Amino acid sequence: MTGEAILRRQAQRESAARTYARSLPVVPVRARGMTVEGADGRRYLDCLSGAGTLALGHNHPVVLEAIRGVLDSGAPLHVLDLATPVKDAFTTALFETLPPQLAEHGRIQFCGPAGTDAVEAAIKLARIATGRGGLLAFSGAYHGMTAGALAATGDTAVRGAVGEADARITRLPYPYDYRCPFGIGGDRGAELSARWTAHLLDDPKGGVQPPAAMLLEPVQGEGGVIPAPDTWLRRMREITAARGIPLVVDEVQTGVGRTGTFWAVERSGIVPDVMVLSKAIGGSLPLAVIVYREELDAWQPGAHAGTFRGNQLAMAAGTATLRFVRQHALHERAETVGARMLSRLRGLAAHHDCIGDVRGRGLMIGVELVDTEAEPDDYGALPAAPPLAARVQQEALRRGLIVELGGRHGAVIRLLPPLTITDEQAEAVLDRLAAAIDAARTAT
Repeated sequence: MTGEAILRRQAQRESAARTYARSLPVVPVRARGMTVEGADGRRYLDCLSGAGTLALGHNHPVVLEAIRGVLDSGAPLHVLDLATPVKDAFTTALFETLPPQLAEHGRIQFCGPAGTDAVEAAIKLARIATGRGGLLAFSGAYHGMTAGALAATGDTAVRGAVGEADARITRLPYPYDYRCPFGIGGDRGAELSARWTAHLLDDPKGGVQPPAAMLLEPVQGEGGVIPAPDTWLRRMREITAARGIPLVVDEVQTGVGRTGTFWAVERSGIVPDVMVLSKAIGGSLPLAVIVYREELDAWQPGAHAGTFRGNQLAMAAGTATLRFVRQHALHERAETVGARMLSRLRGLAAHHDCIGDVRGRGLMIGVELVDTEAEPDDYGALPAAPPLAARVQQEALRRGLIVELGGRHGAVIRLLPPLTITDEQAEAVLDRLAAAIDAARTAT
């Protein structure tokens, strides 16, 4: 694809995003839990949840109480790197949730306010600690919009629009069962991905220098809600460990109970060398950190700084969120409700041939829409249907449901409800989505 075509496609995406934004409630005037009320008085069920940031939904009482507690205490709101009781409480609450092998020998680095800042810190730390420059990343990945994170991201249109990509990135195939890069799918497709990775790293003529790290998402979010098989994650851990390559896992969107375990890596049992954390750990406010093995602690004083690393309100809100999710086992609740929603969506797919695939982990769910009028590829998968997905999104909004689009062509309906979603709300989400699909198809 030419640079001009890439820019044109990006402009089309931005235009579609602006059109959707204009169709949203003009001014959201209040929100509580999963419900958002617009200035027009209409209420919406929010299945976007700040792209997964709102683990407890909007304005949860424990979060508001934690924020008010800091405000009323007279404590400083901005402290840079100073130690405070609020910061200590957050660090303690976070480490109590981590895989024990990492928590016992871990270090924490507070980064800038967004997940992309934490990705940058992880890449920088790995390069400093190993003395190497390369990075292994995956097709379909999304890690943020700053330079290093964007280079590791798989979206060629977005990367192409800002110039040359980082040449030190080696792109690897991520297991994608429905659209397997090897045309096989399932466990066999995932194993071929792992074999290709190991072969490429060991081939003296493969052209890949020993990298500083491997960066991956246990469930790709923006890539279309694609869960990595547990066996594949374990193979990636084996491959990196055997070759002295730090494994960096991006849990920005999957963390804090979203995927049915507190951290998505727990399902497979792997322990990464670095975990990148943001979104829900701030309890709805900006906060990002990396946690890493002490052997990698190669930072020099001031090697990674940022003005807004000392956000006390976010730390207090994050502490309240982490403890509430843990105490109330909301990760288990996400697993139960998510499995029920996936089951019903797969039943819906049996009656709608425009649903090519339904997948997810916990309350991170994707519904991939396909073009039933087109010819399938050589392996039986139909092409993506981005116009249909856009219509479904609009019809859902008309029915009081906010959903996000993702995936390779924006054809995956993404559901990221808060972990506090009730059974009744889950049924309402599915009812409204089913009605939106019916309406969107009728309009074609």
